[in-house]
Amino acid sequence: MIKKINLPYYIALAVIFKLLLTANLLSAQTPIEPVIAGDFADPTIIRANNQYYAVGTSSEWAPHFPVYTSKDLLNWKQSGYIFDKAPEWTSGSFWAPEYDYHDNTYFLYYTARRKKDNVSYIGVATSKYPNRGFVDQGIIIDYGKEAIDAFVYADGDTRYITFKAYGLDKRPIEILAYKLSKNGLKVEGEPFSLLKDDERIGMEGQSILKNGGYYYLFYSAGNCCGAQCSYNVRVARSKSFKGPYEKYENNPLLMENEYWKCSGHGTFVKAANGKINYLYHAYNKKSNVFSGRQGMLAQLNWSEKGGWPLLKELSGPAVNQDLKLVFAKPAVDKRWQWDFRNSTPKILQQNGQLHLSGSINKDNLAGIALTMRPVSGAFEATTTVTNTNTALKGLVYYGDAGAAIGIGISGNEIEFWKVENKVRTVLSKAKTSITVPVGLKMKIADDLSLLVFFREGNKEWQNVPVQEKITVNFLPQWDRSPRIGLHFKGSVSQDADFSSFSLTYN
Repeated sequence: MIKKINLPYYIALAVIFKLLLTANLLSAQTPIEPVIAGDFADPTIIRANNQYYAVGTSSEWAPHFPVYTSKDLLNWKQSGYIFDKAPEWTSGSFWAPEYDYHDNTYFLYYTARRKKDNVSYIGVATSKYPNRGFVDQGIIIDYGKEAIDAFVYADGDTRYITFKAYGLDKRPIEILAYKLSKNGLKVEGEPFSLLKDDERIGMEGQSILKNGGYYYLFYSAGNCCGAQCSYNVRVARSKSFKGPYEKYENNPLLMENEYWKCSGHGTFVKAANGKINYLYHAYNKKSNVFSGRQGMLAQLNWSEKGGWPLLKELSGPAVNQDLKLVFAKPAVDKRWQWDFRNSTPKILQQNGQLHLSGSINKDNLAGIALTMRPVSGAFEATTTVTNTNTALKGLVYYGDAGAAIGIGISGNEIEFWKVENKVRTVLSKAKTSITVPVGLKMKIADDLSLLVFFREGNKEWQNVPVQEKITVNFLPQWDRSPRIGLHFKGSVSQDADFSSFSLTYN
């Protein structure tokens, strides 16, 4: 028996469904894309010369503090670094840069560890340009067991520098402030407290705006980093810069959503269209610590009820992030980074080859890793080795000198290796019938399992077999994502030669 269809009913239902889709009530939330993909934590931003400049944390990677430029806040390109060489007083942990500009000078206040005591303090560098030529001026804030996360606020003719204090003491964290000298290179008087972490949930990454007679102090609460992070963006306000500040009862302003988590540590910029935007970082919930804290954008609005701020997340463009490098020109790609604490690489490009060599610290079991920031946890990386010697030459997925995994060739032998908990293990070996050229491939799946391959010349790829499933979940470090790239482990008289490097995301 065929049932009679009530056609007008189904037509009406289809019309209603279409209207709901148009209103975005039935469709899944549109994915929010980063504006600066890959590990780019604690970003600072400034508008100058009709474009925008952003600098982010580099932690233990060199060169230090990557600089990006954009004309529209959505499409960004890396232009270089603040420091090619670490300032003399520093030992590492290059965190939380912060721009300021006055007297025809660009200032970059930043956090780093001091060599003599390994304590994090705040330094400052200056330049006539926003993206190059910075000269370090030394430490400006030496305070307690740590002083991090500088932010400068100009209140009329007076400038203040704010920072996080007491993070490593057994007392509540505070956002403190000093008055800055006219030249921006010294602090004056005694510090004063703006806001105290009475809830003991964490407080840092502050940024201050004034609107409608109030000073609004935006800050990040919770745990910043790692898979168990809990960061979110909150706000408090005061009629006086020096406080007291009242916390917003509807905090947080930015928190976990369908695609992103642990939003925090941003700064504001007024766009060419007059709107105010907030550049901050967040972890992608899928790739998490393997793609790091990525650069995100939100637009600032003000509520009609009570005048409190609202932050609306914006999406960057969905672009293909695949990478293919050939080494036809002498200029080395600006995106390469390395672990400066454990090796000193030498990089030369000529005649279509990248030559990698350098010195390796004696307790560095991993070797030299010349790496790129991945934008996902699942990808394929390939390279071709073009020279023969006893040094190990190939690909590496690198978290630290004590946490790395790779595939390389030494002589005519393929070696699949890892360093975990500062112990080096050879996972598998295979022989090749030729020594050059040899292609090498690493393939990381969504479940973080790793397969490695090699090929002789233009022949088919061959898997390097292992007895058990290999995963890379041991690689990420607390405050930074692992990097993927080229590898060399040999004597200072040897080198590794490569004709290409590619990165393809699944």
